[in-house]
Amino acid sequence: MRRRRFPWLSYLVVVTGAVLTVVPFLDMVMTSFKGPGEAGTLPYRFLPEAFDLSNYRSAMQQLNLPVLFRNSVVATAVITGSVLLTSSLAGYALAKLRFRGRDFVFRCVLSTMMFPPFLFFVPRFLILAHWPLAGGNDLFGRGGSGLTASVLALAVPFLVNGFGIFLMRQFMVSIPDEVLEAARIDGAGEFAVWWRIVMPQTTPVLVTLGLLTFVDAWNEYIWALLVSTADPDVMTLPVGIQLLQDHVDPARTMPVVMAGLVLSILPVLVLFLLLQKYYVRGVMLSGLK
Repeated sequence: MRRRRFPWLSYLVVVTGAVLTVVPFLDMVMTSFKGPGEAGTLPYRFLPEAFDLSNYRSAMQQLNLPVLFRNSVVATAVITGSVLLTSSLAGYALAKLRFRGRDFVFRCVLSTMMFPPFLFFVPRFLILAHWPLAGGNDLFGRGGSGLTASVLALAVPFLVNGFGIFLMRQFMVSIPDEVLEAARIDGAGEFAVWWRIVMPQTTPVLVTLGLLTFVDAWNEYIWALLVSTADPDVMTLPVGIQLLQDHVDPARTMPVVMAGLVLSILPVLVLFLLLQKYYVRGVMLSGLK
C-alpha cells in the first residue's frame, strides 16, 4: 500500500543508492586526469582544469605494466578456473550423491567460511616455502624457496573455495532427482550426468561465482604483498599501484595512483558488462543478498 501511495519514495531510494555508488567511481576517473597539485586541494574541484593523459603514461612507465598485468591475469585465471571446477564437482557430490559422512563433509566446508582469511596467511606461506622438490627444495622441503618464487604462489592457496562449494550445492539441490535417475537408467555415468545435465542448468550460477571469484582474485592485495616481498617478480597490479603513492607529496602523485586504479579495473568492468545478464539471473536464482 505504501508503495502504491508513494511510488516516488522507491525511486528516490534507488536513485540515491545509484548516486552513492557511481560518484566515487567518477571521482576516481576525473582525478586521474588532474594535473599535479589539483588533487586534494580546497575548495574541492570535481572536474580537472584540463584533461591530460600524462598520468596514464606515468603510471604505465612506473608500474612495469606488462609484467604486473601478466602476473595478475595468470593468477586470476588459474584461481577462477579451479574454483569453478572444484565447486561444481564438490557441489554435485554433496547435493546429489549419497555416501557416508556427506553431511559431516558439508559441515566442514561451511566451517571454513567462519574463520578470517588472514588467520591462514602465515601457515600458507610456510607451506609454500617448504614445498618439496620445488624452488631448490629437497624431498623434505629444505634448502630453497619452494613455490614462493613462482606465480603459482599467488594462486595455490585459493584453488578451492568453501563459499563456491556451498553456493553450487545449494543450487544443485533444487534440480529434480528424477531427471538424473532417468539419465542413469539410460546408461549415463556420474560424470556424464554432471557434465551433460547438471552443468547446463547451472550456467547463471557458475557465471555469478566466476565473476565474484575473478573480482576477489584480481583485487587481492595482502597475500600478493606477502608473496612479492619474497620475490618482487611475482608482484601484481594492486601491489604495484600501492607503490605509486608518494607519502611526501600525496597531492602530486594521487592522480597517477588514480590512473593506475582505472587501468586495473578496466578488465573487471569489461567482464561484468559482457556477462551482466547471466550475473543478474544467477543472483536471482541462487538467492544471493
